[in-house]
Amino acid sequence: PRIGSRVDPYGFERPDDFDYASYEAFFSRYLVVLTRRAIKWSKLLKGKNSIQKSLKVKRYIRKGIPNEHRALIWMIVSGAQTNMEQNPGYYHRLLEGEKNDKLVEAIKTDMNRTFPDNIKFRRTADPCLQHTLYNVLVAYGHHNKAVGYCQGMNFIAGYLILITKNEEESFWLLDALIGRILPDYYSPAMMGLKTDQEVLGELVKLKVPAVAELMERHGVMWTLVVSRWFICLFIDILPVETVLRIWDCLFYEGSKIIFRVALTLIKQHQAFILEATNFPDICDKFKQITKGTFVTECHTFMQKIFTEPGTLSMTTIDKLRETCREKLLSQG
Repeated sequence: PRIGSRVDPYGFERPDDFDYASYEAFFSRYLVVLTRRAIKWSKLLKGKNSIQKSLKVKRYIRKGIPNEHRALIWMIVSGAQTNMEQNPGYYHRLLEGEKNDKLVEAIKTDMNRTFPDNIKFRRTADPCLQHTLYNVLVAYGHHNKAVGYCQGMNFIAGYLILITKNEEESFWLLDALIGRILPDYYSPAMMGLKTDQEVLGELVKLKVPAVAELMERHGVMWTLVVSRWFICLFIDILPVETVLRIWDCLFYEGSKIIFRVALTLIKQHQAFILEATNFPDICDKFKQITKGTFVTECHTFMQKIFTEPGTLSMTTIDKLRETCREKLLSQG
């Protein structure tokens, strides 16, 4: 599909105010990168459908997985491939089994609300991805009864389907994200999500104290400005290509990446955020910082997330998670 077209390669309609000229400029540069990376990946994979985790692979993934290998690499590095191979027929048994009516209703309600701007998810599309999405979510809700279904999961499953073009693989990747990679974001109490929002607040105190101070002064809770970053893993917040590059790292390196992205957005736009003088102003600034060339230029953006926030060890995050969780539990 042409860059100038109304619909992007993933089926999303471009907004009316889409800046084709600057996107074209970026994309012609990015194509050079993509071509170079594709050659390197072909050499790495040598036509095999397997890969071992290594520093080289981690470096390659940070520089972006070519689209034609993305589903395969996500499956392998997330552990989804192993799970799928060890449980043959499990996904289909879930679909054929007894259904929880309430769960099914909740999922049906969200079908038309999932990517209304994507032509592949329209009822009129052929094939219509709504059916695939419905199956993945219903199967997952019966597989993980503690989570069932919660809003946000529809968007994540939708992206997985667009990339894998495979129902069963999307199910196992969703399982990898919700079951292992994201600590308790979607359970009814959303404890993990609440914890990680507080963790981000603590990290901002350490790394961008002026912004933390501004938030405190105006009584803006972090959850108001960043909850969707965590719940939707930047879907509908950052450009598609950038989201996919973030997910490349998320599947390999885990939830730490979310903090790197969030801190980079905040740190890079610190001066802009600090211009805010009141509550609604701050909320508006947080919407603005997820738009524009900085986030569209995904290749340089991804380089930035590994340099801009400075060191960020899993040990630090685990410690912060522990203290924030205890604080939340004590507040009841």
